[in-house]
Amino acid sequence: MSVAAVSEGENPLVEGLERLPVAPTTLVIFGATGDLAKRKLLPALYNLAHEGALPERFHLVGVSRKEKEHEDYRAECEQAIGQFSRRKPDEDVLKGLLEDIKYVPGEFDEDSVYTELERVLDGFEKNAGEKLNRAFYLSTAPNFFPVIVEKLGEHGLAQHEGTEVRVIIEKPFGTSLQEALELNRRVLDVFEEAQVFRIDHYLGKETVQNMMAFRFANGMFEPLWNRNYIDHVQITAAEDIGIGSRAGYYDHAGALRDLIQNHMLQLLCHVAMEPPVSFTAEEVRNEKVKVLHAIHEPTLQEIPEIAVRAQYAAGHSGGEDVPGYLEEEGVRPGSTTETFAALRLEVDNWRWAGVPFYLRAGKRLARKITEIAVTLKPVPHLAFSQDGSLGVKPNQLVLTLQPNEGVTLQLGAKIPGSRMRIRSVNMEFLYGTSFMSQSPEAYERLIMDAMRGDPTLFTRNDEVEAQWRICDPILQAWSQTPGPRAGGLPQYKAGSHGPSEADDLLLDDHHWRAI
Repeated sequence: MSVAAVSEGENPLVEGLERLPVAPTTLVIFGATGDLAKRKLLPALYNLAHEGALPERFHLVGVSRKEKEHEDYRAECEQAIGQFSRRKPDEDVLKGLLEDIKYVPGEFDEDSVYTELERVLDGFEKNAGEKLNRAFYLSTAPNFFPVIVEKLGEHGLAQHEGTEVRVIIEKPFGTSLQEALELNRRVLDVFEEAQVFRIDHYLGKETVQNMMAFRFANGMFEPLWNRNYIDHVQITAAEDIGIGSRAGYYDHAGALRDLIQNHMLQLLCHVAMEPPVSFTAEEVRNEKVKVLHAIHEPTLQEIPEIAVRAQYAAGHSGGEDVPGYLEEEGVRPGSTTETFAALRLEVDNWRWAGVPFYLRAGKRLARKITEIAVTLKPVPHLAFSQDGSLGVKPNQLVLTLQPNEGVTLQLGAKIPGSRMRIRSVNMEFLYGTSFMSQSPEAYERLIMDAMRGDPTLFTRNDEVEAQWRICDPILQAWSQTPGPRAGGLPQYKAGSHGPSEADDLLLDDHHWRAI
């Protein structure tokens, strides 16, 4: 298309980025005054409204334990959006989103909360003159998930004639296999599986979705995507911060529960899954479950060989001295909670047999980075290695999820000059520059998909249970032993690349990518 053919203000690079319509909907946020709602959910809703993606009839209800009036809650929402939105709020858009917002106070196990909620929902429909879909977002502590679901069922709010009713459940979905099984049972006693959206915000990131596009829409990658050409895969989720004020949650969770059991196993599924027959939710999720079933449950004897945990000690991070985990406020004395976990897993199927998948996650590491690095096998013969070639490495495809979403392909290229010398170079694709727009926040995509009823990017009940079957034996083994060193867990300095013990997981001549 010539420049002259593009009308003023039109951007040809954003063609296809338009959003599908959503039916008239009321969204109810339980835990509406919590940190997640303020930092993520409300800003996501504002940005959806700014882009014209919300339905024309959209209503928002907050439910929380603190007593306050509708006007007070509206002011809190305005403040949260102003502080955390990725774009500066427009007054007209903000007013349109929040002018009819309602707030329902009370404990989540009180019948009066659900009676008042039903009255508010019915009032919206009466004013609209039509039925409205309902979406209940559970942004609360996990112990309230079954309580809220069962109360919704008791008060007849799990179904509404002539509309779609959905429940969106945040992580963690249980803290063990047994808890996950029980929570699934209690949720599915009230809601049908098609109504349940178990959210994993990593799956809303553009790069995660782009993994499927890179694999299945590009002939140059899919023929290589198997054990014949791929040497190993590394998936890293590193944070440079400590636990902050989250000791109450984190000290009972740890790195394996917090990141690996959910986010990182989902990333592994996207790397390893077979091409689905079609890109429908059920077909995609069927293929992901097959991957999880191909990873066998580790035995007690295998766990020391495939899993490493550690805890950060005092060190230097972000230009300042920082305390170790045991010195953090709110951490139990002598806690053995891991702040770093690494696994070596294998997907025992035809495509991936013998290819190690390395997963690592940790806090207080050298920098914040989440990436998937797929390393191809080296070429069988490198004739020019003796001629001053610099750092020649096997080709790598690196998908970066944060802080800057994009894809890098590492290739060998000739250094300019008269001699045949080779060095590694990067071909890079970044969302912000390629599409001339800011990549939307993950919660924007996921909230929209939930309201539309598209479960493709949400985990199904059997996926959750399969993930726990891999991680639960490791957690049980760790709970029974203080760690491989006398006196407790291995330690790593804050601001470092992690514990040296993680190197013990690596096979052949593999190395962890620098963080």
